[in-house]
Amino acid sequence: MISPNTHPVVGAGLRPAPTRDTSDGTGGSKTRPTHATHGTGGSETRPYARRDSSVNYRPMSMATPSHSRTVTVSVPATSANLGPGFDCLGLALELRNDVTLTATGPDLAYDDPRPTRYDITVTGCDADKVPTDARNLLVEAADTLFQRAGRRPSAVAVNVVNRVPVGSGLGSSSAAIVAGLLAANALSGAGWAEGDLLRLAVAMEGHPDNVAPAMLGGLVLGVLPDATHGPDELILRRMEPPPLSVVIVLPDFTLLTADARAALPPTVSRADAIFNASRLGLLLHALTGSHPDCLRVAMGDRLHQPYRLSLIPGAAAAYDAAYAAGALGVALSGAGPSLLAFSSDSGAAIGRAMSEAFAAAGLGSRTWLLRPSAVGATTA
Repeated sequence: MISPNTHPVVGAGLRPAPTRDTSDGTGGSKTRPTHATHGTGGSETRPYARRDSSVNYRPMSMATPSHSRTVTVSVPATSANLGPGFDCLGLALELRNDVTLTATGPDLAYDDPRPTRYDITVTGCDADKVPTDARNLLVEAADTLFQRAGRRPSAVAVNVVNRVPVGSGLGSSSAAIVAGLLAANALSGAGWAEGDLLRLAVAMEGHPDNVAPAMLGGLVLGVLPDATHGPDELILRRMEPPPLSVVIVLPDFTLLTADARAALPPTVSRADAIFNASRLGLLLHALTGSHPDCLRVAMGDRLHQPYRLSLIPGAAAAYDAAYAAGALGVALSGAGPSLLAFSSDSGAAIGRAMSEAFAAAGLGSRTWLLRPSAVGATTA
């Protein structure tokens, strides 16, 4: 277990894979059962399904049956970046997806030519955006863990109660990855430790700022491997979340991750790098030391927000409106299009002000009044 206020080093092995489009999550809003099958899941077609011998590979017992085994995983939404914390800082939120996987058929060796059948039912929000076949990212994550375990069920029933909107900047893809890995870890009996699962989740997502708080809860700072502290080490620092309300306003606008990334300049100036470094230090001080008066300055950013806000109609006006309504700090949530605002009260007035700004730009919006979550993913 990775405990608060420690510097866990999640050991050697998996390198980050290319960043995924967050529209591949497991959100959903209406029941859509289907039958999805896949074969051996080779690395030719499933880029995250390669077996890596440097991971703590523990094949499960060949004699273990998989009839009627059920596991339920609850995973929180997450907000990444938080202003200056681009690709390294994330916060878990009290908005959770509940996913139940039941192995309904006998186990197969992973390289058995017979496919696994996934029966996927999704309820909640945004179901029309969710693949209900083997393209579903939850299925891909589960399949990746099954391959490393060496065995997989021949049939799996998947039920998703989704509350995290898809493609919103609230970590729907990371919630899917974490849910799939944790559920498959339990179903397979692989017994992977939390640190191993975190490494695999980061390798799939490509950055730690959503998957780490989704798994650990709280506020998490992640440092990716480099030559300075070891090419195969991932450092995560989990902190208790701030005692503040979080207002999320999601405009009715689609911002593709590829477009959000393409808007960023290839290089930044020394002045902008210094600006962000100083704000990130101040932001951690403000959020962990109960200094909300620092948040407006601390959440300043020059690496991504100035470029991305302009892609979303009404976002700049909503950003200003939140501060005018009393927000302590405002930022894009992830790559957007959601905006996040910290508040010392419920934040209802702030939410209304942001929604009105989007409406003036011709966009409807949805609002959530939330709290940070100290609890990450749970398994039952």
